Amino acid sequence: MAAPNKGRRSPGAHGHPGRALAVILVALAALTGTMFLSGNTTPRLGIDLAGGTEITLTAKNTPGQPNAINKTNMDTAVNIITQRVNGLGVSESQVQTQGNSNIIVDIPRGTNTDQAVKQVGTTARLYFRPVLAEAASTPATTSPSPSSTPSTTPSGASKSPASPASKAAGGKASTGTAKGTAPSASATTHGRAVTGALKASASAAPSAAKAGSTAAAATAKAAASSAPAAATPTPAAPASTGGLDTSVPTALQKQFAALDCTNPQQKAQAGETATPSDKTVACSQDGKYKYVLGPAAVDGKEVSSAKSVYDTQQGNGWEVVLGFNSAGGKKFADITGKLAAQQAPNNQFGIVLDNQVVSAPSVSSAITGGQATIYGSFTQQSSGDLANVLSYGALPLSFTTSDVTSVSPQLGGEQLHGGLIAGAVGLVLVVLYLLAYYRGLSFVAILSLAVSAALTYTIMSLLGPAIGFALNLPAVCGAIVAIGITADSFIVYFERIRDELRHGRSLAPSVERAWPRARRTILVSDFVSFLAAAVLFIVSVGTVQGFAFTLGLTTVLDVVVVYLFTKPLMTMLARRPFYANGHPWSGLNPESVGFDAPLRRVRRPARPEAKEA
Repeated sequence: MAAPNKGRRSPGAHGHPGRALAVILVALAALTGTMFLSGNTTPRLGIDLAGGTEITLTAKNTPGQPNAINKTNMDTAVNIITQRVNGLGVSESQVQTQGNSNIIVDIPRGTNTDQAVKQVGTTARLYFRPVLAEAASTPATTSPSPSSTPSTTPSGASKSPASPASKAAGGKASTGTAKGTAPSASATTHGRAVTGALKASASAAPSAAKAGSTAAAATAKAAASSAPAAATPTPAAPASTGGLDTSVPTALQKQFAALDCTNPQQKAQAGETATPSDKTVACSQDGKYKYVLGPAAVDGKEVSSAKSVYDTQQGNGWEVVLGFNSAGGKKFADITGKLAAQQAPNNQFGIVLDNQVVSAPSVSSAITGGQATIYGSFTQQSSGDLANVLSYGALPLSFTTSDVTSVSPQLGGEQLHGGLIAGAVGLVLVVLYLLAYYRGLSFVAILSLAVSAALTYTIMSLLGPAIGFALNLPAVCGAIVAIGITADSFIVYFERIRDELRHGRSLAPSVERAWPRARRTILVSDFVSFLAAAVLFIVSVGTVQGFAFTLGLTTVLDVVVVYLFTKPLMTMLARRPFYANGHPWSGLNPESVGFDAPLRRVRRPARPEAKEA
């Protein structure tokens, strides 16, 4: 009875080697074409090779916390800054401490330096505070009087589409109330358009407009978009009902009257020493307006998410959508409900970021649902910047930017040149060894190395713009190490083939029988290399991750090349007489593989029986 497997192809057989070769060659052609069409023909270089920007941040103690500068807070700051830099789409950045109070941030060339400087050192302390008084930023001769109350329009009046506001989770904007101070002779529109409906009601309900920061732009609450006179700041209303204390202490009134937000020093110091539970003064981010603010009603730490989106339904443009946790959502609903019962300007809440008012929208009803939206004249970058710093939390320390320097790429170029020479020398030595030991069989190994190198180069070039991958010096070392790993896979397969030939089999069956055993060895070896690279990538920081990433990438490509190129090509060459017949230069002749013909057993003649004496 015939054996069950007789006539069947062995498990490692490759019935259609041409298809596998076509797959990998088409993939290589597609990657190469994409690389040239996108214009990314070279890998993006890291800061150690191409140069970049080095930012030095110096920590200072938080008011009321003289011992805030410690290892725990510094490490926390490093983690937050790293997340912020990565949030800008920057890869291969290096963030590390230096000494007890400095943090060094290295960013590769090609990054928006000004944007990065603003992002990495921003404390991002966010609070939502009720507005008790507001005025133009120039110092006034009189302090705000609690007895004077501005006239207001009814709640629910129309509002300019340019004004920043908060919206409920359902996406509808809360209707703002207009302030009713008569426009001054110097009123301006601040470059914002006013709708026809507001113009029509200008005589009945004129109001003041104030400009926001460049991040959240101008806040337009006036029917005629007029600015209040500098000498007559809007006063706070007396303490009112609804559970909201709107009174302004006398000392704070004097501080508010003397505050000039057009002075950079006064603007930076306004409210700097105030705690979240204090009433305080603050400036708008553009320095055009000043405010008296009540105690913080909602802490920015209770913001669970922040993202930049573009509103196409209501035409608000770029917005920052905030999501609160359960505690923050309840507090936000409570404070907006209290503000809705107040008269202007006490129906506003100031969104205060690092002691400066980003915007001060008015509220006409409680905003529930745990979400709010800040909108104004945001740009895509400004809304993204605000969402980025809010997403990763507040830094535990305040920082000043001590130094911003450019790192020259000259040293990096020399290192890259040396690394490429080392790689070329290593590749030449591997090729010489293959030629000397495997002769014609080395043709398969050299072609496989070339395909692996081409795939690695094209993928690295495309990963630069795709995920921000930057090739640094350790990554170059990882690519050099990969030459040996890839060559090792070929050697394992070739030696398995030679083992089969030593047993007296012909080449074609030897190629197929050797593949299953070689495949297991190659997969185990590559799995160990990939696991080491993955662990190193997770636990390491900075440039070491570049080495781990490159090592892992080339290990995966080694498996792809062996399966889709080396094995199919070897199957096709086994049918060629040069290799199949064991040509002396093929590397597969009996002498080169150490094949010895088995000795034939010779029958000995029978021994003649001894003759009887």
